[in-house]
Amino acid sequence: MAELPALVKDLALILVVAAFVTLIFKRLKQPLVLGYIVAGFLVSPQMPYTMSVMDRANVQMWADIGVIFLLFSLGLDFSFKKIVKMGMAPVIAACTIIFCMMMAGIVVGKAFGWTHMDSIFLGGMLAMSSTTIIYKAFDDMGLRQQRFAGMVMSVLILEDVLAIVMMVMLSAIASGSSPDGGQMVESVLRIGFFLVLWFVVGIFFIPAFLRATRRLMNEETLLIVALGLCCFMAVFSTKVGFSSAFGAFVMGSILAETVEADKIVRLVEPVKNLFGAIFFVSVGMLVEPQVLVDYAWPIIAITLTILIGQSVFGSLGYLISGNPLKTAMKCGFSMAQIGEFAFIIASLGLSLGVIGHFLYPVVVAVSVVTTFLTPYMIRMAEPCYNIMERHLPKKWIVALNHITISHPQTPSAENKWKSLLIQMLRNTVIYSILSIAAIVLMFTFFLPFVRSFFPSYELHWYANAICGILTVLIISPFLRAMVVKKNHSDEFKALWAESWVNHFPLIFTIIVRVVLACAFVFYIINYLSRFKNAIIISIALALVVLMVLSRGLKKGSIQMERLFIQNLRSRDIEAQVHGRRRPLYEGHLLDRDVHMADFDIPFNTRWMGKTLRQLALGQQFGVHVSSILRAGHRLNIPDGNDVIFPGDRLQVIGNDDQLRQLGEAIKREVLGDDIDFEKREMKLRQMVITGSSPFVGKTLEESGIRSQYSCMVVGLEEGKENLSQIHPKRKFQKGDIIWVVGEKESLEAILKA
Repeated sequence: MAELPALVKDLALILVVAAFVTLIFKRLKQPLVLGYIVAGFLVSPQMPYTMSVMDRANVQMWADIGVIFLLFSLGLDFSFKKIVKMGMAPVIAACTIIFCMMMAGIVVGKAFGWTHMDSIFLGGMLAMSSTTIIYKAFDDMGLRQQRFAGMVMSVLILEDVLAIVMMVMLSAIASGSSPDGGQMVESVLRIGFFLVLWFVVGIFFIPAFLRATRRLMNEETLLIVALGLCCFMAVFSTKVGFSSAFGAFVMGSILAETVEADKIVRLVEPVKNLFGAIFFVSVGMLVEPQVLVDYAWPIIAITLTILIGQSVFGSLGYLISGNPLKTAMKCGFSMAQIGEFAFIIASLGLSLGVIGHFLYPVVVAVSVVTTFLTPYMIRMAEPCYNIMERHLPKKWIVALNHITISHPQTPSAENKWKSLLIQMLRNTVIYSILSIAAIVLMFTFFLPFVRSFFPSYELHWYANAICGILTVLIISPFLRAMVVKKNHSDEFKALWAESWVNHFPLIFTIIVRVVLACAFVFYIINYLSRFKNAIIISIALALVVLMVLSRGLKKGSIQMERLFIQNLRSRDIEAQVHGRRRPLYEGHLLDRDVHMADFDIPFNTRWMGKTLRQLALGQQFGVHVSSILRAGHRLNIPDGNDVIFPGDRLQVIGNDDQLRQLGEAIKREVLGDDIDFEKREMKLRQMVITGSSPFVGKTLEESGIRSQYSCMVVGLEEGKENLSQIHPKRKFQKGDIIWVVGEKESLEAILKA
């Protein structure tokens, strides 16, 4: 028999050990990530008393795939629209925390005499709190429905996005001789350029493709298509100088805007869990006990830096973003740990060969310690606030509660100029990026292809003319939209009618965009011809004017934009149709202590079949059930006669304490698991009615076979091949042969009767 490859043996060892260890961690109510790390430590060559992995290179390859799928899944849970709707408060908090913690990490690294790259990467690792660990802690402590928990999760989403950007920047810094400001600016611009390009192009084409093939898609093909797109973008990302993880995240964020997003998330989950487990096991394999002993003081120092730094800087970040001191401290103390992104950044540093091997096990040890301390840090927030409130002067507390650089604007304070200029700038940037991408593609691929048909250098002019004309035609819808869009918006009209002083600035905005559009055409003609500048400028201006006046281009650009908006909103439209979108009044509840939360009714709930009047949720908890979501449909403003079914989702209005009590009650009021399910097997038995039987002379209902013994009479045997059904009014007689179905104990009780 052929010998199994080492890869299969290693995979078997990893999964078996990980299974047993994670079951133990599940029993101890600890995050599974820590279980995977412990499993990796047990199967690593550093453990002499257990079986170890034979080929670590193969495991590392699987771990790299795990990172790709982890970030793909992260992208599926991410939405650019949600980030925009969050406003500036989470952005301010996230940027403050990341900057302060990164500086703290660099200072600690320098204090221990580590290299510049080790210190920079350490700062990047310390800047990222763990979404998985915090979510798990909130869930276990019954805090997930509280208001501050939602703020923490918003900042964590932004941190995950900024972590992707940080990984790209760290890669760029690591490849250069020194991390100067110019290099960082260039990295940020490249990230922004490709992020906008891929997202716009992806939203334009991928939802249309999925919509066109929807009838052909089953779960299997949808999974293959989703993973294929993920891997394609990962490869393409590496080709343009970014990491594969960055490309996977971008593709996940594009698919997150499609109607199929929820189904893709469900299908990809097992794949992500498998490869993610292998990745975290590979993290544990790099833990060296001797390194932990040698670097005990740095581990203690870094742990204290995280606990104190996140508590202070985290609270500061939430404070200046507009939250009161008590809420800010709850949020800041919740983020005092590091997790999966620290491992990913450490893996990046190792793969690039720019950090020491000691840093990986040090970060893993710090992550384990801070993860165990997370629930205690969350509980410490309120006592620490009470201490501050008792010892600080009241005017200081009042001043701290009003420290903010994020004030929501009221409609009366909206600046029409600001709104108009932001919209114009956004459109100009997007259409410029699309134009640049089209020009680069045409000059890189199409121009050499056309020139191959004209071998003679003198005939290249024809190839240049063909390429130039086609390039201008391709970018003409973008240039027209850049020049014309927002010229007829409400803000533009209002400013024009408001005062003649506004006329010149408004005309100037049009002139600037016309000049920019002409610059694109000028570049194309100048690159492909030997005309003088005056002629090129004239041709460019004439072409731009023709683009603006062209009705065909106007119609095409409008249709293109409408298709993009439709694709971008397709998931929201589908959610509205099926009743899953939350009502608009959610964000406008007058009482700041009142908000809305969703609660899923478990399938083993004791509330099944009960009406809202019987449950009396308002009397028990003081909450209001505004909607019931059931099977894709929304039941708004349910009355007391509406029945609760397993799987329902309740949308409830209340304050933090009321919602917490309701959540605890929903978890508590459930049927326990049937551990003796083997005894529930149904059996069929033949039973003869004897003269001494208590059933003689009784009807089926009077016998109590169903009500008293929990059994069911299938039929009466009367010498025929088939059983006959017993009439409800027929009385049992001596000698009747009946067939009864029930559990073993119930059947034995009937036979003994």
